[in-house]
Amino acid sequence: MGSGKSTTMRFIAKALEDANQPALAIHERSDPHPVRATDALQNWFEPWLESTAAQLAARAISRWRLFADEVRLGTSIPVLDGQLFHGDLTNLFLMEASFDEIAAYCESLAQLIAPLHPLIVYLRQDDVERAVRTVCAERGEAWVKYQVEWKLKGPYAVRRNLVGLEGLISLYQDYRQTTDTLFERLNLEKMVIENSGRDWVRYNCQVLERLGLSNASVAK
Repeated sequence: MGSGKSTTMRFIAKALEDANQPALAIHERSDPHPVRATDALQNWFEPWLESTAAQLAARAISRWRLFADEVRLGTSIPVLDGQLFHGDLTNLFLMEASFDEIAAYCESLAQLIAPLHPLIVYLRQDDVERAVRTVCAERGEAWVKYQVEWKLKGPYAVRRNLVGLEGLISLYQDYRQTTDTLFERLNLEKMVIENSGRDWVRYNCQVLERLGLSNASVAK
């Protein structure tokens, strides 16, 4: 949420194209989306109304398996934003899946995509409260209301009586503890960027270096 993942995704896709490597940029809001399991649900923003966490995880794993098969047969390099630690994993968290369930889901995805040799770029900020307050101030009251009315309706937030902006901050503090642990366990090529300084030229250079594209343009 406001971490720069979509901007980074577009930057990587362009850098690949500039290096004559066909790329496929897949935004988190692409519709239809190749791996998003909630697409088949009527209440896709509130999956807990018609699905269990186990059912959603199984549906997501099935979609990822098909996607991985398609990538192996294709020629383009897909660049996705927010699908490993966001998207359906966020929904599993909101649905109050246990950590073990979420970890098993993440491990299943990692095993499916490992043959594709992906690079996982983990964008994070040390101070979650500051990060949430900053993006909320930038995007305005209507966006904050939308986030609160969506994410704090889920079982995780309801059971913990999380309300308003303070509740949203608490939710993301808990969520970040989960994703930090998942990232540490992840047995894939990966890198973490602490981006609270918003030095996107430097961050982009770091990503390009890991991708072997250090001669590409880094203008943001």
